[in-house]
Amino acid sequence: MRIVERLPRKTRMLDDVRIPLKDGTRLAARIWLPVDAENDPVPAILEYLPYRRRDGTVERDVLTHPYFAGHGYAAVRVDMRGSGDSDGVLLGEYLQQEQDDAIEVIAWIAQQRWCSGAVGMIGISWGGFNGLQVAARRPPALKAIVTIASTDDRYADDIHFMGGCLLGDKLGWGSTIFSINAAPPDPAIVGDRWRAMWLERLDKNGLWLIDWLKHQRRDDFYKHGSICEDWGAIQCPVYAVGGWADGYTNAVFRLLANLQVPRKGLVGPWAHKYPHFGMPGPQIGFLQECLRWWDQWLKGRETGIMKEPMLRAWIEEPAPPRAHYDAKPGRWVAEAAWPAAGIARHPWRLEAGRLVAGAAAGPGETLAIRSPETVGSASGTWCPYGMAHDQATDQRAEAGGSLVFDTPALAEDIEILGAPIVELEVSADRPNAKLACTLSEIMPGGAVTRVSYGLLNLTHRESHERPTPLVPGRRYRVKVQLNDAGHRFAAGNRIRLALSTAYWPISWPSPEPATVSILLGSSALFLPVRPKRAADGELPPFGDSEGSAPLRKTYLEAPEERRRLIADRVSGTMVTELVESDGRYRIDDIDLTVAIRKRRRFSIHPDDPGSARAEIRWFREYSRGSWRVSAESRVTLTSDRDAFRVTARLDAFEGDQRIFCRDWDERIPRDLV
Repeated sequence: MRIVERLPRKTRMLDDVRIPLKDGTRLAARIWLPVDAENDPVPAILEYLPYRRRDGTVERDVLTHPYFAGHGYAAVRVDMRGSGDSDGVLLGEYLQQEQDDAIEVIAWIAQQRWCSGAVGMIGISWGGFNGLQVAARRPPALKAIVTIASTDDRYADDIHFMGGCLLGDKLGWGSTIFSINAAPPDPAIVGDRWRAMWLERLDKNGLWLIDWLKHQRRDDFYKHGSICEDWGAIQCPVYAVGGWADGYTNAVFRLLANLQVPRKGLVGPWAHKYPHFGMPGPQIGFLQECLRWWDQWLKGRETGIMKEPMLRAWIEEPAPPRAHYDAKPGRWVAEAAWPAAGIARHPWRLEAGRLVAGAAAGPGETLAIRSPETVGSASGTWCPYGMAHDQATDQRAEAGGSLVFDTPALAEDIEILGAPIVELEVSADRPNAKLACTLSEIMPGGAVTRVSYGLLNLTHRESHERPTPLVPGRRYRVKVQLNDAGHRFAAGNRIRLALSTAYWPISWPSPEPATVSILLGSSALFLPVRPKRAADGELPPFGDSEGSAPLRKTYLEAPEERRRLIADRVSGTMVTELVESDGRYRIDDIDLTVAIRKRRRFSIHPDDPGSARAEIRWFREYSRGSWRVSAESRVTLTSDRDAFRVTARLDAFEGDQRIFCRDWDERIPRDLV
């Protein structure tokens, strides 16, 4: 990233802004704006999050928001109610209260002397979610949004479920926000109120994971905040951004296909990070791209951005499998609209051990699979961040527990863009079973790189709202839609489809072992094949990655990552353990020292889904001078055939004295999950 020291306009930062709400609550904000904005008002760009603006997202904030301010915008970063230095308690994600507060914040921004009255929203993940949700509420001053790594469907395409299968990231994210919510406000901002505010949060925030697990179908809990329930509610322009390495990419394509407002899509190689610094690279001049968008819709300047193709996507080239990539090889392509003309579904029929080009030819032989519960150990995480070793590794490790179907060596390149689909004739010997479908490329030398995957809880084959048990032995026609992908399969390489009944730890195991039978001949893989176009080579390149001056941070202890995969020779249990530490560092500008550590341990026996156990521990400490506080949390998830069990503990300390302790232990019946 190129650091831009001299921006077009001089800026200043307001560090302790309190935005008043109608109920008396005040939300804490940082605002970067041109020094002359009160005499020459500018549009505003809001980022609205629960992640602590002064020490949580500060590292990325300082790269981004001063840059916008230096180009003639007021950049407003707000801590949501009950987070950071804001008043109140945060009771859940994407609540009606969150949206109501955002609407008041936007109205307050638009009324300030330094604001022209036009407001945009930008955000990644939670901030991308609520950008869409608030846009659907149509506050008058909100003129456009940029939504990054977000979703339109909180049930089918978030950390909770995939194809009706419970995701391990439900626990992963649940433990993360549990820890974040236990952090205190900063006495330097809120003064002597910090202790009372902190104790109220510790007492009332709760353990959201328990609430989430009580909703195992696509009910009103998930429909709320899912803008796919009413595409027409959004009336402002939307720029949707994602990355192939991320868990949140599919929504970009659905937003382009279903919204009726001016819209654009951008999908690069990145994981769950902003495109100007995310990995895998290449990074792009994303902030310059945002400025073209903001200038078009917030300043009314013709930038040409809407005359360009609706979608820009990175087509990845074949690469050896790795848990981490600094960059992925590939090239940019564009589509004028989505769905795109010219992209066609090419079928590959499943035969014993083979993928055969052409449509299904009628019933063939039947193959059965009951995978070891450890299949999926090379799958990485559902939502990689790209900075650690969190992406899928060599898929040869999964082949022995899967049904594998390979093409012959390809006579020519096959390029795909969109969602591969697997259609299968299946039966099972239990009323509840799942399938994982993994699409990979077999490289020269035999290494196997995952390209995409999809999951289906077979009880959800017809509906996520009204799942129904399988009748053992009955045959069903099912469809598994894999994650959207942009990839070139190279001539000479082979394409592999692997089917398994387990995908641990991305997906929690079924209630009991199940054997699934696949009827060959009438089952097929469909690839969204995109023809090569000469116009792809004529696309203008994105600018180089730019940002404003980085955070001044002094490390007192170095960050570390330790990862272990252990197979117990006596019990046969497989244990995956990850220890991550952000180190101990001082944020120099506010003289705050922060230490954060995480330990994640997942274990399962290959023959026993009831042995699944996942435990995540967090530690976070904040100090300045004689003030030192910390919070320790532990969340554990186990299950048997009938229920999930969540146990948790939260301890908070002022200095070395424990000032808060609470335990949770709850059993939640399984509902066809």
